[in-house]
Amino acid sequence: MFRIFGPPGTGKTTTLLNYVDQALEAGMSSQDIAFFAFTRKAAGEARERAARRFQLNEKADLPHFRTLHSFAYRALGIRDHDLMKKENFDDLSKKIKIPLSIRPHYDFEQESSSNLLEHPVLGLINLSRLKKTTLRAEYNQTALDESWPEVEYIAAAYAEYKWFHGLLDYTDMLELFTKDAERVCPYFKLCFLDEAQDLSPLQWDIAHAIDKKAERMYCAGDDDQAIYRWAGADVDHFINLPGGSEVLEQSYRIPQAVHRLAESIVSRIHRRFPKKYNPKPQEGSVRRLTSLEELDMSDGEWLVMAQANYMLSPLAEQLKSGGYLFERNGSRSISERLSVAVNGWESMRKGRPVSLKTAETIYSYMSGNGVRVARGKKKIVAPDDQLFTLELLQKEHGLMADDSMIWHVAMDKIPAVDRAYITSLLRRGEKFNALPRIKLSTIHGTKGGEAENVVLLLDLSPAALRTPADDLHRVFYVGVTRTIENLFIVDPENYERAYNL
Repeated sequence: MFRIFGPPGTGKTTTLLNYVDQALEAGMSSQDIAFFAFTRKAAGEARERAARRFQLNEKADLPHFRTLHSFAYRALGIRDHDLMKKENFDDLSKKIKIPLSIRPHYDFEQESSSNLLEHPVLGLINLSRLKKTTLRAEYNQTALDESWPEVEYIAAAYAEYKWFHGLLDYTDMLELFTKDAERVCPYFKLCFLDEAQDLSPLQWDIAHAIDKKAERMYCAGDDDQAIYRWAGADVDHFINLPGGSEVLEQSYRIPQAVHRLAESIVSRIHRRFPKKYNPKPQEGSVRRLTSLEELDMSDGEWLVMAQANYMLSPLAEQLKSGGYLFERNGSRSISERLSVAVNGWESMRKGRPVSLKTAETIYSYMSGNGVRVARGKKKIVAPDDQLFTLELLQKEHGLMADDSMIWHVAMDKIPAVDRAYITSLLRRGEKFNALPRIKLSTIHGTKGGEAENVVLLLDLSPAALRTPADDLHRVFYVGVTRTIENLFIVDPENYERAYNL
């Protein structure tokens, strides 16, 4: 494998797509090219960019732009009914009398949801398999409430349940692929593996199996941004890969002041691939703040990051009180559904029609039984493509509210806290159905993101205090290097429980 090291903002994905472009221009079929990314989001973005850039059909022309899980799923010929689903975990929970919660089932063909196990013991089982270590070894490094006999019991029951019902989980697919890679792995003329620093030992087995079937394989990533070791990532494998390498030397994101700080952080990392890259010409700025109250976020694009999610709660409340629209860990501070309802009602008051879906959403925030909607009329029966005016809803669908009522009077089921918040947004002149210009996120959750103004909290959670020093340096390096122009560093509440920056 040929390694491409892409420091922050150096255009790693663009560089990889340039290689794709050159191959296509030279006559290579897109069917002979594979592009594997660590997450569904990254794989999807690469696929979309390639399709736009090269005028290709995403599904038909780029079938091998996907995650390793999705690739294994397709290569092995697995079908949806072969996989463990939520109902299977519920059934297992009843049988062993221990609740095993999971997130919604992953649809590998549509790549539309998460496959992460939420129960700590199931997560530990999965982690040991990804790292190719023993369950006991992983258990000895945790602080689980469950005893070792209970962990053993759940692991045995889980394995037996899958065997008895002929079902697979997501890690089973990776293991099966590695055992049968010679037969099931297609040949590729050109292959790319992005975010390679985040691969686990089991995923590296798949990467090497693909490499054996590829004429050329590029392995791209940045060991300095390897912040998923807690989830099984083996950054040392990436650092120690034999073969040639290239370092992308120009960042198009990082200003000079931020670059100097970032370099001081990575200089503390003991195990890393030495690399140098240049910042952009602009100086930018780095400022220290004693508290979040010093920030003025009335204009511009902002990204506020903390090591742990709970640390963002005070700021979220502060922003709500001030009437700011924001996004926290990917979720808007006001739901899309409520935005649709409020905008839809005000549109109808101005004489503009709305869709059936919008009308149904508006009705969901109204009391029935003759209060705002006539008894038995809460469900709108109409064609999907029909448009509705206020008059039509009043005449044919039982609407009793009228255009004299503003949104919070008409939709009387909107919670008081949401009414107050929307009112504050409107007073500030915020377009609450717009894309939020303020984002709150954990550092892990924003990897790959960027903003003109970045705010970084230095506080550490109790769990983070037990994190190896190199891993903490990488986390805060990632945080600092999200900055396009201005970086604001907020002093911690307790310097003994904080990152030293």
